[in-house]
Amino acid sequence: MPLTSTDAIVGPAYAGASGVGAFNVVQIEHAEAIVAGAEQAGLPVILQISENTARYHGALAPIGLASLALARAAAVPVAVHLDHAETVALVHEAVELGFTSVMFDASRLSYAANVAATREVTEHCHRADVRVEAELGEVGGKDGAHAPDVRTDPAEARAFAEATAVDALAVAVGSSHAMATRDAGLDFGLIARLRDSLGIPLVLHGSSGVDDANLAKAVAAGMTKINISTHLNRLFTRAVRERLLAGPDATDPRTYLGPARDAVASEVARLLTILAGR
Repeated sequence: MPLTSTDAIVGPAYAGASGVGAFNVVQIEHAEAIVAGAEQAGLPVILQISENTARYHGALAPIGLASLALARAAAVPVAVHLDHAETVALVHEAVELGFTSVMFDASRLSYAANVAATREVTEHCHRADVRVEAELGEVGGKDGAHAPDVRTDPAEARAFAEATAVDALAVAVGSSHAMATRDAGLDFGLIARLRDSLGIPLVLHGSSGVDDANLAKAVAAGMTKINISTHLNRLFTRAVRERLLAGPDATDPRTYLGPARDAVASEVARLLTILAGR
């Protein structure tokens, strides 16, 4: 099956005011679980690989090529996306490997430097027909500008999107990265204003901190791409821990990684259904 482009997944969702799940891959079991969950739900999905994960594996290629292979073999549309890349070299490598979208994160820079760097990345990626997601100021949880009480300004976001020509924008509306509890308070009115102002898909980072009902509300208000990582990692780790506690003499990783993979697959299927409004 040919690789699905991110645009072929995000574009229809944006036009139809529905949501798309984008789940982070840490190791191959995550990628397998996410694809299996999407197949169970019969819905498209996005596999995300962050710069931190590429560093964990020593390079982007090993986990990136594995994810691309799984995406091509999937029975549903699956796209592969580079998440939170802070280096231009990694963006270029992702494009060369065949990723169909990248998230370039220059949010630690000043506004002017962020615009300049992001615009350069966008021009490079668009020449290869690769979508670009960016971030205006850091989303909470990374010691950046977007503390829990800070929000993205619609006028500034629109100016940034126009200056950089990005295809999607991650915005700060009340969620934070790496939340261990699902109690983030989202500003739904701001989400609606941002959607009306920008005219491009909005991305909700830190969605692990948002409960089911508010995920659905966020999509209804105007969010399109919903990024989830920590929530699935907690489920994965809990399943591994339970198996090892039940069988402390286990030596075959498949006996505990397999059940963890299954747990994540089930949750991915459930979350995709919520985001799709089913």
